[in-house]
Amino acid sequence: MQVKHLPDAVRFSRMTTAELREEFLLKNLFKAGEIAMVYIHLDRAIVGSAVPTDKILMPEISKKELAADFLLQRREIGIINIGASGKVIADSVGYPMENRDCVYLGMGTREIGFASDDPLNPAQFYLLSYPAHAKYPNATMRFADATSVKLGNQSEANCRTLHKYIFQQGIKSCQLVMGLTELNDGSVWNTMPAHTHERRSEIYLYFNVKNPSIVCHLMGKPDETRHIIMRDKQVVISPSWSIHSAAGTHAYSFIWGMGGENQDFDDMDGVEMDQLR
Repeated sequence: MQVKHLPDAVRFSRMTTAELREEFLLKNLFKAGEIAMVYIHLDRAIVGSAVPTDKILMPEISKKELAADFLLQRREIGIINIGASGKVIADSVGYPMENRDCVYLGMGTREIGFASDDPLNPAQFYLLSYPAHAKYPNATMRFADATSVKLGNQSEANCRTLHKYIFQQGIKSCQLVMGLTELNDGSVWNTMPAHTHERRSEIYLYFNVKNPSIVCHLMGKPDETRHIIMRDKQVVISPSWSIHSAAGTHAYSFIWGMGGENQDFDDMDGVEMDQLR
């Protein structure tokens, strides 16, 4: 498992483009027939992917990596499928998943497996895990059953639909919050006006970024921002002191996930447009 120790806001402001990409961008997660996981020393998050083909994939960790006997001994995990149909298997219980469906597995779930219905057209599971101090029941939510909220307007090129899966009024969790946002054709901006939230970090997976389109992700303190150019199925990490906003050359989708001390979705520290630099 790769491990990342992220820089603080002072070092961030002095970094080159290459250094920013090395520290905050994850770009090689989804590989056929493999599980990939990255441990991030920011709220002790684990970001990962599983792309099963002709066999069931199961995460393997060493005792040294997590000081645990199995992945979810003291953790919980959210899983969203961005590929073809497949299945998550948790302690011998199967959870079928179509594209954009979500599965939550609570603390104490011992065995986890990932399978595709068609090895030639595999599922692509995105994984986000945080530590947990309480057990919540395993649950699944179809994309059609997510709580959906339409935001934005065409004059500001930010019409989008936000789909909430794991949050206080949806799938219950210890500290994980997770959902998916889709932009309408002709809209390119997300999360602008920008915000931060001091009590939790946030991690974005951008997908449906059609080549050669790009997404320009903005991050950093509001008065000293930087950008990272994102492409399809790449992940960016946002510390609590950083904004997280973007504009693309085409409509796109992204999965957002948060972990920290507060699960209140609307607890945001808004940034006025004239504060941005």
